[in-house]
Amino acid sequence: MTTRVTQGMLNTQLLRNINSNLNRMNEGQNQLSTGRKINKPSDDPVGISFSLRYRSEVSANEQYESNVDAAISWLDYTDTTLGQANSVIQRVRELAVEGANDTNPQTALDAIKSEIDQLYKQMVTIGNSEFNGKYVFNGQLTDKPPYTEATASTDAVDQGEIKFEIGTGVRLAANIPGNKVFGDADDPNNPGTKDNIFKVIQDLSAALGAGDTTEVSNIIGRLDTQNDRFLEVRADVGAKSNRIELAQSRLQDISINLQSLQSKTEDADISEVITNLKTDENVYQASLSVGSKIISASLIDFLR
Repeated sequence: MTTRVTQGMLNTQLLRNINSNLNRMNEGQNQLSTGRKINKPSDDPVGISFSLRYRSEVSANEQYESNVDAAISWLDYTDTTLGQANSVIQRVRELAVEGANDTNPQTALDAIKSEIDQLYKQMVTIGNSEFNGKYVFNGQLTDKPPYTEATASTDAVDQGEIKFEIGTGVRLAANIPGNKVFGDADDPNNPGTKDNIFKVIQDLSAALGAGDTTEVSNIIGRLDTQNDRFLEVRADVGAKSNRIELAQSRLQDISINLQSLQSKTEDADISEVITNLKTDENVYQASLSVGSKIISASLIDFLR
C-alpha cells in the first residue's frame, strides 16, 4: 500500500530537519566560543564524570602544592635563623677563648663581658624570631614569644609540631621546637639539671664578671656542645627541605598530567570544530534554499 505524502507532512519534516541543522550549528558555535566540547552534562555524560574527577584531583593537588610552598618557606626561614644563631655562638666562643687567658686584667674581662651580654640579648631575639607573624620556635603556640631576656634559661617552650600535608596521607612537621634548638630549660626548682645556650652564655658572663678564667675555660666545652646541637638541627632542616623539594617536583608532574587529561576530556579541537561548523552552515543554507521551494507551494500551484 502506497503512503500518501501530504504538503503538511513535507512542511513538518522540513522544519524538523532545519531545526536539527540549526541545533548542530548552535552546538558548534558554543564549542567554538567556549573552547570546550563539554558545556553541559548532556553533551557527554561519561566525559563529564571523568572531567569532574580530574577537576577534584587538580584542586587537591593545588592545595598540596600550596602546603609544600608554605613548608619550604618555613624551613628556609628556620635555616636562616639557625645560621644567625650559629654565628652568635661562634662569636661567643671566640670571646670565651680570649677571656680564658689568665693575663687579661679585669678591665679587659669586663669589656668582654659587656659584649657577651649583648650577644645574649641577640640570642634571645633570635629565639623569638617570627615568620609571617608566627613565632617559629614555640611549637604550636605561635602567637606567644617563647623566651624573655630575664628567664630565657628557664623558659619552657611548647614542643608541639606544625605539620603540613604534602600528599594523600603524608604529613611532615616543618617547625623545630625551641628546646631542640637552644636546649632544654633549666628547672628553677632544681638548678643545674639542664643546660641550654642561654644558661651557658649567662654563666660565661658571670664568670667573666668574677674574673674566674678557669670557669671561662670550662664553659668553652659547653659552648661546643651547644654548637654541635645547632649543627644537628640544621642538618635535620636540610634533610626535610630536600624531601619537600622532591615532593614539590612530584606534585608539579602530577599537576601537568592531570591538566593534560582534563584538557583531553573537556577541550574542543578548534580546527575540527571550525570544519564541522562550516559544513553545518552549508547544510543549513541548503536546507533553507530547498525548503523555500517546498513551503512556497499554494492552492494556486496545485490548480495549475
